[in-house]
Parts: sequence; C-alpha cells; structure tokens
Amino acid sequence: MPYITPELREDFEEPLQNLIKLLDWVDADRIDGTMNYIITRLIRSQYNNGRYAEYNSAIGVLECAKLELYRKAIGPYEELKILENGDI
Repeated sequence: MPYITPELREDFEEPLQNLIKLLDWVDADRIDGTMNYIITRLIRSQYNNGRYAEYNSAIGVLECAKLELYRKAIGPYEELKILENGDI
C-alpha cells in the first residue's frame, strides 16, 4: 500500500474527522449504502474522463484498499479468534 506522507495526512485529517462525525449520524441499516455513495463519489471525482485506463486504475485503488483493510483489521481479528477457538 503506498502510504502518504505525514504532512499530507495532516491536510486530510480534519476533513476526514468531519466526515466520520457525519457518519456517526447514519442509521446502521443505511451505513453500507452511505459508504458506497461516498466512496463512489470520491472515485468518480478523480477518475472521470471515461477512459478504460482510468476505470482500471480506480478498480486497482479499490482492490488495494480492500486488501489493506483485510491485512490491518480483519486478518488480525481472525488470528485472535483462531487462538480463542482453535483452527478449522
């Protein structure tokens, strides 16, 4: 995952915190659709010339974000559950 510099992170921190606060108001039964909407709007705002190469890049970004979420959050959770409950 190509991490961004600490300086660039600082630029995004306040807007991201504001977005997170807004998401706290979303009902649990609507969070998936809301997250999909936000992610789609962000992707379409940056990859918007309609060329296949841009669509391909956007899919790559989403795939890498998915893998990073798995690596950092889901994988460790699964390892903990294996320790608690035993392996398959």
